[in-house]
Amino acid sequence: MPSPIAQRSMSCTHCRLSSNREVSTSDMPSSFYSESSSRVAPCIVDRGIVCQKQDIQRLLSDLTWVSYTEFHNGEAVAQGEGCVKQVFIDDKGATLIANRSLYINLQSFDYMELSTVGHESNFDLVQDNRRLRIVPLANPMHHSGAPALDSATLEVMMAEVLSANLDAQLDDDTGSLF
Repeated sequence: MPSPIAQRSMSCTHCRLSSNREVSTSDMPSSFYSESSSRVAPCIVDRGIVCQKQDIQRLLSDLTWVSYTEFHNGEAVAQGEGCVKQVFIDDKGATLIANRSLYINLQSFDYMELSTVGHESNFDLVQDNRRLRIVPLANPMHHSGAPALDSATLEVMMAEVLSANLDAQLDDDTGSLF
């Protein structure tokens, strides 16, 4: 297997994956790559294959509520909905989906296929014969930009508000005695 430096300098028409497979980008227009010795950064719009973990992380990190389907050998084996809590890159951590929460480790996957069906974007994280399809359910254009609150955070906020209200009432009652 070539060194990581040799892999980076491979031909522009292939992306070598950790499983030693190659993904061809020969269906890209000829203007996609520069004819000079330096490569032009890819531009992917609505469909394509994304190999760089940082690019995948940027695409997935602003997702909130999503549906997911896990496929093995093309057959759906699990599906559900949940909130994307974290998208990270860690050699030792796992991708975890439980309790309607998704913690996605991009090291669990070789690449991502981006596609659009109708007005829906599909993010397929691929590793060998396993595929995790993530479909955003919340429209980011309608999202207020405020982070989603979980129940524990909401409880703490409510306790602080009630405590502050009680303190204010006690101050008012104590002030009237003098």
